Amino acid sequence: MSKWLSRTLTASVLTLVSINSALASDDFEQCKNNLSEQAVKAGISQELATQVFAEIRYQPRVIELDRNQPEFVQTFPGYYTKRVNDWRINKGRAMYTAHRELLTELSRKYGVPAHYLVAFWGLETNFGSYKGNMNVLDSLTTLACDERRSRFFTKELMTAIKLLDRESLEQSKMVGSWAGAMGHTQFMPSAYMHYAIDGDSDGKVNLWDSEKDALASAANFLFRLGWQPGYRWGREITLPDNFDYRQAGYKHKRPISQWNKMGVTKPDGTPIGNSEEPAFVVVPAGHNGPAFIAYHNFRIIMRWNNSEFYAIAVGKLADQIAGESGLVSPLPDLPAYSRSDIMKLQAALNKLGHDVGKPDGIIGPATRTGIRQYQIDNNMIADGFPGLDVMKAIGVFEEEEN
Repeated sequence: MSKWLSRTLTASVLTLVSINSALASDDFEQCKNNLSEQAVKAGISQELATQVFAEIRYQPRVIELDRNQPEFVQTFPGYYTKRVNDWRINKGRAMYTAHRELLTELSRKYGVPAHYLVAFWGLETNFGSYKGNMNVLDSLTTLACDERRSRFFTKELMTAIKLLDRESLEQSKMVGSWAGAMGHTQFMPSAYMHYAIDGDSDGKVNLWDSEKDALASAANFLFRLGWQPGYRWGREITLPDNFDYRQAGYKHKRPISQWNKMGVTKPDGTPIGNSEEPAFVVVPAGHNGPAFIAYHNFRIIMRWNNSEFYAIAVGKLADQIAGESGLVSPLPDLPAYSRSDIMKLQAALNKLGHDVGKPDGIIGPATRTGIRQYQIDNNMIADGFPGLDVMKAIGVFEEEEN
């Protein structure tokens, strides 16, 4: 290729990139105009809408993060050890002591034990040390102008602008996560609007600068979601050797007394009790890892973040901040599975007649069911978990030579 042709092609590519960027910019400006009109229709003054949208800028990084599919699949051991560690436990205890008076009052008023409030705070922002660094209104507008979840983020954007006005916030200081979560407790605008309260009695609700506002808001949020006072989140348990892992999961909740009759015990072998309180078994790392029995408040934690891993981390961090011990059962030593590893597993299961759908690298209910059926067919413990035994037997990993 001649130098002239090379330069010409390069210039053409750069021109196309420039044109596409200009088109994207034009589209975003038009979208901002449309959103500004929607804001006025939603009750936001024309003056405020004009002022706010004039400062908003498109953030391509937000779209990158929204579209990002992580290379590695998070397993429970990896998730848990990064979140429930000595630093966070010790820092949590120090923050508990520093805010004891406020936390005691919040617990009395809302029924949420202080160590849970501190645990949420620790997991969300490392006790306020990292609240995110992206402008919330930029992020929400960028996402509102994107087709994937435009309706949801448009609603959150309108709410965020109303909060800006209601609380006399500074637009440039409204920073948070790429998805628009804000402050010490990482509330989305809708949660901020409906559940955040004034904890320091200054007449404002500022989740960035007021720890008291943030902790009081967390207590109110959990209370309003249905937190059950006097009950814990759950506890670690030991399952009987003949446990049928198909009985794990929320769909199979039953009274504690029934789990007791089925041979479920505390880790030290003592009975879990004969309460009629409904509970369900959670086995996040397969039969080689710890098992838990979860109660009503476990599901309330999941309404903050819809993840069993998160709920266990909150519960165990809270327990240890309050002085309890850590996990009794060791976490299995698992490699960091890549998405391609899981896709190979799914393809192999499909080939063997266990329909798990199109391989996507996500361990969902269909994949767990396929794994469980494979385990049953091959006289393995049918926990539905992609342990190393399954990954090697099905051919995703090679068996190690002796």
